[in-house]
Amino acid sequence: MAEIELKGATLTFGAGALLDGTDLVIEKGERVGLLGRNGAGKTTLMRVLTGDAELDEGRVVRRPGLVLARLEQDVPGAGAGTVGDVVRSALDGAGLDEWELGQRMERELSRFELEADAEVGALSAGMKRRTLLARALVVEPDLLILDEPTNHLELEAIAKLEEVLLRRRGALLFVTHDRAFLRKVATRILDLDRGTLTSYACDYDKYLERKAQLLAAEEKQNAEFDKHLAQEERWIRQGVLARRTRNMGRVRALQELRKERAARREAVGRARASVQGAERSGQLVLRATDLCFSYGDTKIVEGLDLELMRGDRVAIVGPNGAGKSTLIKLLLNELEPDRGEAYAGTKLELARFDQLHDSLDPKRTVAENVAGNADAIEVGGKQRHVISYLSDFLFTPDQARGTLTKLSGGERNRVQLAKIFARPCNLLVLDEPTNDLDLETLELLEELLNDYTGTLLLVSHDREFIENVATSVLAHEGPGVWREYVGGYADWQRGLAARAAQAEPAKPAKPSQVTSKGKVKDTPKERKLTFTEAHELEALPDAIAALEERQEKLLARMAEPDFYKRPQEAQAKDRAALETLEAELAVKLERWEELASLAE
Repeated sequence: MAEIELKGATLTFGAGALLDGTDLVIEKGERVGLLGRNGAGKTTLMRVLTGDAELDEGRVVRRPGLVLARLEQDVPGAGAGTVGDVVRSALDGAGLDEWELGQRMERELSRFELEADAEVGALSAGMKRRTLLARALVVEPDLLILDEPTNHLELEAIAKLEEVLLRRRGALLFVTHDRAFLRKVATRILDLDRGTLTSYACDYDKYLERKAQLLAAEEKQNAEFDKHLAQEERWIRQGVLARRTRNMGRVRALQELRKERAARREAVGRARASVQGAERSGQLVLRATDLCFSYGDTKIVEGLDLELMRGDRVAIVGPNGAGKSTLIKLLLNELEPDRGEAYAGTKLELARFDQLHDSLDPKRTVAENVAGNADAIEVGGKQRHVISYLSDFLFTPDQARGTLTKLSGGERNRVQLAKIFARPCNLLVLDEPTNDLDLETLELLEELLNDYTGTLLLVSHDREFIENVATSVLAHEGPGVWREYVGGYADWQRGLAARAAQAEPAKPAKPSQVTSKGKVKDTPKERKLTFTEAHELEALPDAIAALEERQEKLLARMAEPDFYKRPQEAQAKDRAALETLEAELAVKLERWEELASLAE
């Protein structure tokens, strides 16, 4: 028997059905990733499964004796009291003896490096998230439901969570914006789109391909339907004689066509936006010299030297409580250092995204949060009505005129992005901007940031987002210690591995390196670049850039809606060309790394 089933589930909220005659089966051991646009009803579906929301029609069938646990999207659900109290509360009424209860508590607290006596109210958002995860896992659920489990978690905690979930035998249903997490954990993808659940028994990348094909086929079918409807509308509007002799069956068929067209729920469009660049800042944006700051005996920054130049995109990474937000305040001169100084360059126009949405007023409407009391805002040198502008971020007029309290977490993130992008800036500070965003909007944000000509300071725990956006990583490596690595997430990890290898104690000489007289042979001198290799290294960046430009153009062509309408041979030719480009690019990058290491 399946762990849980939905049969004919229908639930209407507002103008459309969040669930429209939906069926769902989750089997034992499955790890199901649930995807859908912000506001599509993913959280509502989870609440239906746990019994926290009632269906209008249909039913939920749970296996007898099913143990179910759910992690909510919002962190404040951790409540008050100590960590131990919060985790233990999940076992109230479980009928466990003290030994078994203690064993479970110790296991989960140890897994997530939690202290039982710590007050939850004093914890960071990430530590609260760990506490909630421990509370969900301590009951050893047959079905674990997680809503954005990686929100606020640092990278090490995400890796630990992945390990825990992969070892579990129970079923898992989860919503996430973290593509690396999704790729590693999910064994099946569920797509919730306009009230319909579609199952894809494949990985995330294959899902993207199949979803694009499905939408292309839907678009073609809708176009054919609309063409037929237009022909019938023209027929019904013919002259008097034609109306006297018209076929009443055809008239009734036209009426049915009109009803079907009126009931159609169009696919949600893609968000459209751009970051408004202000006047160019000076070449030097920020400089820190011997920057030091502590909270009591806790070192946050110790002796940091850093230069941020115009166009740099720096990702700041580190565990919860390392002081990432404090570091940003120090760099922006919002906090006085204990020693050293932070210098801000000239002509800076700052825009900021706050992960807790403190800049948004929940009592005001979406439009008021973005434009104040004005009806229009200036975007790209032109006046636009705020309702029109918000439609670019996929908000309907009713949503734009409604309060924030009616929006999902991802929709609130889009409001804050709309507010930021409505104002020119040349220094953009983003603190966990990807939390709760749907994957389409996340990919759009990546595109915007890669096209942005200003300077970016980014705090994020999203590995793929860092890899796709950052030009360098500023990583926390101990109390007060921050070190910069050139490149994205993968480059940072390679840098860490190289430093770890260098830190290992030197190995004793092998027997073959020792002469018969007991003397160690001289080690060969470190090889340097030849003249030819130096010229090759100098030319490689341009060659790589050219390949990447061709790759981007090809990917853009393949992403066009008409791509799947082309002949199969043409599609296959483009895919083969992309594979060849990617292989050539990989070779060039590997050669560049090899030569660059010799040049150091």
